[in-house]
Amino acid sequence: MKKYASLIFLAFLLNGCDDGDLTVDEINFDNVTPVSCSPFVENSLITDPTIIYKLKSQEAMVLQLPHAEGLVNDNGSVTYDIDNSQYRVLYRAYNGTVAKDNICGTIPPSSPNVTEEWIGSAGKIKIVSSQVPTETDANDSYRIKAYNHVITFENITFQKPAGPQVEALFEYGTFQTTVTPADLTFQNTDTGEAFKCDDNTKVYNYNASFTLMVENLDPALLANEATLPGQPRSQPISATTNKVVYRNFVNGSGSITNTYNFCAAQIPTLPALNETWIGADTSTSKKATIEVTTEKIGDSTIIHTVVLKNVLLTKGNSYFQLGSSFLLGKITVDL
Repeated sequence: MKKYASLIFLAFLLNGCDDGDLTVDEINFDNVTPVSCSPFVENSLITDPTIIYKLKSQEAMVLQLPHAEGLVNDNGSVTYDIDNSQYRVLYRAYNGTVAKDNICGTIPPSSPNVTEEWIGSAGKIKIVSSQVPTETDANDSYRIKAYNHVITFENITFQKPAGPQVEALFEYGTFQTTVTPADLTFQNTDTGEAFKCDDNTKVYNYNASFTLMVENLDPALLANEATLPGQPRSQPISATTNKVVYRNFVNGSGSITNTYNFCAAQIPTLPALNETWIGADTSTSKKATIEVTTEKIGDSTIIHTVVLKNVLLTKGNSYFQLGSSFLLGKITVDL
């Protein structure tokens, strides 16, 4: 793979001493991993641009993207035009050791000084992203813990001191964003309690930061009649009937409590919605289903145990598995 390759030190001064400056023929950051000035948090209230940079001893390569329309935590690719405004590519050489503060500091240090600068004036920024899953456990469950973003510049034009230079392909590297894996631990793990709406068309459970619901539930699943041993009521999960919906909410915008209106036709505005994931089949051979086992306690109490099986939760092109068997909880009904 042809890359930008050599750095040449300036000629010694007449007194024979090296002043530390660099002149640059080509750029080579092949063995440098790109990092960011601050952690990337998707759907945050941050408006500052995302700065992704690479450093060598006396060189820096910087990519600037708008926060909202730059990196995308989803499987797929995006392409942006380099405009030297919102989408910027910059290379600098220095006369001394360069550090993060030279790139990210509010007030950059007075030294080292920039000795040469290349500015990307045209071309494309292409970012190909893919999720990084956790290890699959014995229940066939896994979550997403990060995304890898492979960044390349296509037909980029650098404006440099010696004149414009066009490169057909510049491989910037792989930048990783971390995400918090969905733990889906409910607030009442000690009792295993779950809940339903009065019309029997929605069952749900929750924690302070998320809800997990089955919407448009077939009410027949919650019939107040005991099921036979080993014969739960079972129906397929789809995008309409028995629709599984996982929602998480923006940190700092409020918490989900038992006063939240879970049964409203439209979800409340607070806390602010962050992400919505929809249930689907794990595979063509493993269909997603909801199973309800009903037991009668005496003459006045019914307990429905709700289990979700082989559910893949999807958002855009991303996905993770609840597992081969996931307990939503036990719903108690007083007759």
